[in-house]
Amino acid sequence: MPELPEVETVRRGLQPAMEGARIDRLELRRGDLRFPFQPDFAARLQGRVVTSLGRRAKYLLADLDSGDVLLMHLGMSGSFRVVSDGTNEMPGAFHHPRSDERAHDHVVFHMSSGPSVIYNDPRRFGFMKIFARSEAEQEPFIKDIGPEPLGNEFDAAMLAEACRNKKTSLKAALLDQTVVAGLGNIYVCEALFRSHLSPRRLAATLSTKKGEPTERATHLVDAIHDVLNLAIKAGGSSLRDHRQTSGELGYFQHSFQVYDREGEPCKTDGCSGIVKRFVQNGRSTFWCPKCQK
Repeated sequence: MPELPEVETVRRGLQPAMEGARIDRLELRRGDLRFPFQPDFAARLQGRVVTSLGRRAKYLLADLDSGDVLLMHLGMSGSFRVVSDGTNEMPGAFHHPRSDERAHDHVVFHMSSGPSVIYNDPRRFGFMKIFARSEAEQEPFIKDIGPEPLGNEFDAAMLAEACRNKKTSLKAALLDQTVVAGLGNIYVCEALFRSHLSPRRLAATLSTKKGEPTERATHLVDAIHDVLNLAIKAGGSSLRDHRQTSGELGYFQHSFQVYDREGEPCKTDGCSGIVKRFVQNGRSTFWCPKCQK
């Protein structure tokens, strides 16, 4: 599933075509994705202007001039592409031609700015939903999401407080979207490696008995910031189905320090360890047992 950097990359790619533009026409080429579209879905979108295009955790949020918000989730295989003047150019050194399976083009936004924005999803695990901005605090998909890891309020003290007295592993805590928003398996593995913390470590060890952040919490927050910013700059990771909206593949996978490197030498200077993999909470965890403690 796309993680925060991938979704942020998609948001930035869609912004020029959608933000400030009117949805002149909406095509729904089927009645559902993961869930059925709301009965008034198309009616609430057509003719509305997208005043801003944001992101909350792994969700895209398009604010409309009507006061509604369009929530979009990519699921496992969902992607957008922007088509303009009958062309679908996808330049870039990491370009791979898109499939000709247009049967998976399920939603088409015809924008007043000129381009069409097409949502394609072979597995249909993604979804879209409209809700009123005034009801955002009650919206089930986003109301319990934790702080944004790149937001100003997310720091060692906040993370330590969220992990205080937690009996779960550190990795499980970081994957909990109520603790911190948008982190998934790839970037949690990378951040833990860069902060030299074991994924098996008890989450509560980020906090002192008084609830103050330990040095580990500070190092981990710094590592989370670094790995997410690097991944966004690189356009995300091209694992499985992720593409940028231009069709170009993200390439942060070339910067992986530990993820998907089972059996290879640890990249920490002076460490002679070998990267290992084990299954943790149903996910593959990659780590160096020698330098991650």
